[in-house]
Amino acid sequence: MTVVVELKTVDDTHEFGRRLAGVLRAGDLLLLSGPLGAGKTALTQGIGAGLGVRGDITSPTFVIARVHRPDPARGGRVTLVHADAYRLGEAADPRAEIDDLDLDASVDEAVTVVEWGEGMVEQLVDAHLRVRIDRRDDDTRAVTLEPVGGDWAARVAELSQG
Repeated sequence: MTVVVELKTVDDTHEFGRRLAGVLRAGDLLLLSGPLGAGKTALTQGIGAGLGVRGDITSPTFVIARVHRPDPARGGRVTLVHADAYRLGEAADPRAEIDDLDLDASVDEAVTVVEWGEGMVEQLVDAHLRVRIDRRDDDTRAVTLEPVGGDWAARVAELSQG
């Protein structure tokens, strides 16, 4: 079951991220893909807001990964690990580079969002959610949610009804 959601503005992208956070829990892995400027980090900002994590969510392109701990004052309930594998795609062995990030050490107790991670991080968990964001000529975003295993299909269905 694949679901496509259309988002007209960056604010809509943030809000959708907040809604998505409502169905997330520790141990979840999301793989975000799409061209540069599509809205992957904007979606993650919404997820971070929905999870109530500390710190500003910015693109981790140059640091590769950021850890955002829950903020009890904001209702935080789970850590968010935000990684960007974009630069790793140029490495001779990108999977070894991913291994060096130790994402597997935190994947069970955090929500892990990896931009550009397809083909590199799926083995970390038994089930994950693929999120493809495409930016159209009129600046709307088409967000395709593709559940892979586990109870993702039910959670995506719940999200698409809200």
